[in-house]
This record gives sequence, C-alpha cells and structure tokens, in this order.
Amino acid sequence: MSIGTPVKLFYEGIGHIVTIEMQNSQIYRGTLVNVEDNMNCLLEGVTMVMKDGKTLALEQVFLRGGQIRFVIFPDMLRHAPMFKQNARDRNKQAVIPQAPPPQFHARRRP
Repeated sequence: MSIGTPVKLFYEGIGHIVTIEMQNSQIYRGTLVNVEDNMNCLLEGVTMVMKDGKTLALEQVFLRGGQIRFVIFPDMLRHAPMFKQNARDRNKQAVIPQAPPPQFHARRRP
C-alpha cells in the first residue's frame, strides 16, 4: 500500500514551520521535526493558541494525526514534486485495448 498525497506533503514539510489546528480548536505553530504515516507529528519551538486566545510557548509537542483538523504549510511547498506527478497522472488517459466484437456464425442444420 502506498502513502497518499497528504502524507507525502507532511514529509515534504519536515524542517519547515507549519500551523496545525486540532479537533479541539487548539492551534499549534512550530517547526515540523518528524512525521509518521498516520500523520502523527512532532513539532519544536511551538506556540500554542488555546480556544480562549491565550498563548503558550512549548519546546516540543507531539500531535496525534487522527485529531488534526487542518494544516497550513509554507507556500513554497506548492511546487513540491508530488503535485507535478499527480498533474501528469491526470493528463494521461488510460488506453484500454478494445476487444473485437464477438462474431456469430449461422449454424447449418443437418
């Protein structure tokens, strides 16, 4: 099984500053250090914004991938190779060889 485009984008984002909003409306902004295939993330140098707007500075945060609502990546990842690959795949048309139509022969009666 291959990994999908969102997970590939997470891997491309390693070393960049990302913003992640969780299901509980907390927002984390920091440098993406590590990612797992299930989108679990490790951030360093994190600023956390709580629901009520209070901010908190944290050294490291591990975020569970299943609890992520959305992620903001740097604009430079817009040109990541995986998007070019997907565009090429969309432009290709599948060429399926057509089987010749069945031919029926009239039977002779004995």
